[in-house]
Amino acid sequence: MSEERDLIRALLGPVGPELTCEQCFEELDRYVELELAGQDADREVPGMSAHLDGCPACREEHESLLAISADR
Repeated sequence: MSEERDLIRALLGPVGPELTCEQCFEELDRYVELELAGQDADREVPGMSAHLDGCPACREEHESLLAISADR
């Protein structure tokens, strides 16, 4: 998978800074709120999508927050 990611980065160029798990958890609520509001969450929280793609724990938390928000 890292070979695929390296190839994509080589083709597309840098995608912005990747977040640490700590940074991700700090930003998740805001990121989910932006997504649900139809705003460009990736632009507002650079590096979040890349981090979620590579971190199962953070992705699970993201999906959980989306589900909780959708139930409101």
